[in-house]
Amino acid sequence: MHRARARRGQPADFLHRIALTEVQDRLAEVNRRFSDIAIVTGMPEFWADAFPQARIVADRERLALEPASFDLVIHAMSLHWADDPVGQMVQSARALRPDGLFIAVLPGGRTLHELRDSLTRAEAEVVSGLSPRVLPMGEIRDLGGLLARAGLALTVADQMTQQVSYRDLFHLAQDLRAMGETNALAARARAMTRREIIMRAARIYQADHPDPADPARVVATFDLVFLTGWAPAENQQKPLQPGSAIMPLAEALASKRKPN
Repeated sequence: MHRARARRGQPADFLHRIALTEVQDRLAEVNRRFSDIAIVTGMPEFWADAFPQARIVADRERLALEPASFDLVIHAMSLHWADDPVGQMVQSARALRPDGLFIAVLPGGRTLHELRDSLTRAEAEVVSGLSPRVLPMGEIRDLGGLLARAGLALTVADQMTQQVSYRDLFHLAQDLRAMGETNALAARARAMTRREIIMRAARIYQADHPDPADPARVVATFDLVFLTGWAPAENQQKPLQPGSAIMPLAEALASKRKPN
């Protein structure tokens, strides 16, 4: 519902554009061509324009992906809303042919920590209670560990941070609405938020999270986590077994520091 509402207006897609650029950079570093591509996303129009040859798949609980049918599956900016993220990865991995590539990008880490802090403190002050207002975000280490659980090999997890300047909390809320990223948690409060809470949160946000470049504005953090893994294959590069090194790491590093 939130995504449909965002598409009816002017979508704020800057995070998707950043994610797309990073995905394209990663694909450019891979020395192979991908002919059968599937993209799992809740923003089909944007990703279809970027990959016109790809199959766009809705990010439902059961993905419309046939086993061993693709050499590249991209899970684009929707894994953070999945009830079962491991299940989404498993389905994506099963859809890959041997040595096929899986890439996921999603918000994680400290994304919107300023907003969470401001709303939490304001609600505690005004009504002496709390309700979930910002989606819990996965940490990069935990998210990276999900790749192996999904049966993928040669896994990599990395993160980039984007700090965005806004006029105030209300400007940020407007952008989140235009992204389709407003609160959809099942346990969210169903009644309208009291005005006192919102106004107090706006004051806390302005006081504690100003933009260093312009203290009259506020800053919002978005951490984008990138998860990469390959479907296992016989001819694939294998990591070395623990204990197979011919020299201890400390000794190898010491030898590098010795003058010639």
